[in-house]
Amino acid sequence: MSSIRVYFLIGTAILTAVVSMASQHQLQVGTRSEAVFKQLASLEGEWAAIQDGTPVKETYTLTADGTALLVETKPANEPAMITMVTVDGDRLIATHYCSAGNQPHMVTSAPADLQKGLSFSLERVTGLKTPDDWHNTGLTITLDDQDHMTQRWTYLYKGQAGATVFHYTRKR
Repeated sequence: MSSIRVYFLIGTAILTAVVSMASQHQLQVGTRSEAVFKQLASLEGEWAAIQDGTPVKETYTLTADGTALLVETKPANEPAMITMVTVDGDRLIATHYCSAGNQPHMVTSAPADLQKGLSFSLERVTGLKTPDDWHNTGLTITLDDQDHMTQRWTYLYKGQAGATVFHYTRKR
């Protein structure tokens, strides 16, 4: 075998190894949606708000071996609601199990930073009895600082759009 061919084979092997290591490094770094999910996971714990004079407790729990964030929202003297947030490739999914009996399935198109606001928009909704039933159509979560968060929920009811804003404080 000529020395040029040997050098070529060695060079090809080195290049293949470098490309393989670079690919493995990219997998370890993760996707943008995984990074934003990690920011959401930092919300773990209890939060409190007052909405129209009603205390609201919200609890964030990382579950399913760290792959899902369970959010329980409990207005005083009302049934609890659950929102599950997961990573789906280059987007996040939030499925809200509403006390109205429906389940809006909302997604991010391009996950942003929590400090700038993470917005979910309605992809589909299950459990509606009629299209006029009250249901959420979107959610924006903004982390104002480590102990304060704003949520803006949009909804549709009898063809009319609206929004409800919650200002949460982390409980210590």
